Amino acid sequence: MGRVLVVDDDEVIRQLIAVNLTLEGFDVATAVDGQDCLDKVVAIDPDVITLDVMMPRLDGWVTASQLRRNPQTSAIKVVLITARAQEDDKSRGRQIGVDAYLTKPFDPSEMIRVVRELAGRLPGENTAL
Repeated sequence: MGRVLVVDDDEVIRQLIAVNLTLEGFDVATAVDGQDCLDKVVAIDPDVITLDVMMPRLDGWVTASQLRRNPQTSAIKVVLITARAQEDDKSRGRQIGVDAYLTKPFDPSEMIRVVRELAGRLPGENTAL
């Protein structure tokens, strides 16, 4: 099905996302914040990254920007999953180049649908923005 890197500083949410994706057949790895994500991403080689925005050390905005700037990670699909639901936050996500934006609390089935779509779709298509 694909490999997903789940990045969230909240262990409960991180595990909720990981369990739901594992049950759907995804190979799931986790990271506790943006820096942990950047440290692990090349070795894990995920198809999709679910990324919280508000995290210590390195937030989701900076992490997504760095992923997009690095040729080794620029093609990985990124889903921001955040409580920040204002239109300017979504606009910032589009400017960075994230592939989807889900707001907390999120519907697990919607999150699975978005990740499944991103894991199997062609580069350059956009969804859920």
